Amino acid sequence: MEPVREKYETLLRILSEFDSLVVAFSGGVDSTFLLRVARDVLGERVCAVTATSPTYPEAEFRGAVELAQSMGVRQIVVESNELEIPGFSGNPKDRCYHCKKELFQICADKAAEAGFTVIADGSNVDDLGDYRPGRTAAAELAVRSPLLEAGLTKQDIRILSRELGLPTWNKQPFACLASRFPYGTEITAERLHMVGRCEDFLREEGFAVYRVRFHGDTARIELAQDEMPRLLDPEFRRRLLEFFKDAGFVYVALDLQGYRTGSMNEA
Repeated sequence: MEPVREKYETLLRILSEFDSLVVAFSGGVDSTFLLRVARDVLGERVCAVTATSPTYPEAEFRGAVELAQSMGVRQIVVESNELEIPGFSGNPKDRCYHCKKELFQICADKAAEAGFTVIADGSNVDDLGDYRPGRTAAAELAVRSPLLEAGLTKQDIRILSRELGLPTWNKQPFACLASRFPYGTEITAERLHMVGRCEDFLREEGFAVYRVRFHGDTARIELAQDEMPRLLDPEFRRRLLEFFKDAGFVYVALDLQGYRTGSMNEA
């Protein structure tokens, strides 16, 4: 049996041990795959919980709702405002801990109300290679990570997602908008809106991989290396600058290193 297939069989065994399951569902590659497989194993005994918040773009939320509906999975939508969480808006290095703890607590509350016994997230093996304070919150609230437990990597999940016909198999990585700010930089609703607007512009212009990093009055754009040449076009560059300045930025810079996960952890 191929290694990926062995891991998949392990995942099926893990999920079959649960009486019922609540999945913290964002609509990303990992949580979508987990929700689909959990539905196949547990049927109506699985439920998705998705939180709306200022750090979660509307387009991502709509995508998550559509995915849950397409799978026929019950979805509970809750409101979460991370900016009201003590210790979050100051953007400390453990920001994700505070956010994830609230999210998982919401999931735990909803699970208890609905009579579900286990909470799970979409963490995988690759998540162990970056700074992830949210893992501490998961451990504190006994959140399971079946994909990680089965030894699945991001690439494994993409391969299996494609086999299952999931539209997210080749979806680009996404992290909440709070990850666009350097540690110690205050996160506000206005600043989140600035970043979100500018990323919407890049998405609507057809860019596949992008981040807009907030540095005060400067927006630092990260793109895939093969998409950078588009900024050489004078007319497109004019429109981009006009939009970003209208959003509130004074300066706009292109990061020549291009997009990479966790670039804010480099400082």
